[in-house]
Amino acid sequence: MDPSCNCELCELRELLVANLEGDHLDIICSGKVEKEYKQGESIIKEGTLIKDFTYLKSGLVKLFRTDSSGKEQIITIAKPFDYVSLLSVFSNNRYNYSVTALEDSVTCHLKMNDIRTMAEDNGTLALSLLKNMSRVADKIILDTLEIRKKHLRGRVAYLLIYFSQNVYYSPEFDLPLTRKEMAEFVGMTTENVIRSLSELRRDGILKIYGKTIQIINMDTLKSIAEFG
Repeated sequence: MDPSCNCELCELRELLVANLEGDHLDIICSGKVEKEYKQGESIIKEGTLIKDFTYLKSGLVKLFRTDSSGKEQIITIAKPFDYVSLLSVFSNNRYNYSVTALEDSVTCHLKMNDIRTMAEDNGTLALSLLKNMSRVADKIILDTLEIRKKHLRGRVAYLLIYFSQNVYYSPEFDLPLTRKEMAEFVGMTTENVIRSLSELRRDGILKIYGKTIQIINMDTLKSIAEFG
């Protein structure tokens, strides 16, 4: 394998490099571009032309839409090894959502026209892309249904457990979302999010130091997430 295709732990190796050879492999090796984004920077803007196939190499980002009143609705949170452009790239020529860095992040970009051409020529690659698109869609659907069936405190508890066990792998972490963003993600008001966090802290389930969350009693928090 060409040393220039060393994508470290990047899933691009599995998705693209493992399924390509010859000229197509050269396109990937020579065409991939990495970009760095600071926390709060826009990576993709809703309505812009889709030119790149974008992969999150490190960091954390939010995918969201903005309604006519300017209110944001967070669709999902993407972490490393997620394909942040897969929701629109084959169905539209413009993005139906925006992507913003929640933490300092690094993305890997390939030209979308190159990806489309290779997918047309390579059935294995096309199936791999479809598999990953389905995985992204399934995650959004299941997360949304799971959150919406919960009571208010259960939604906040579910979100905290997600960050603890699926993003930071620690009972103590810096919450990457503002209280307003938490509300947008779980379909609550900002006031209800603040109240729920205060109740969890009062009950000794959490300790909160600004943006830092320390989960003291994970079993109780899981019970609240499950039963509200």
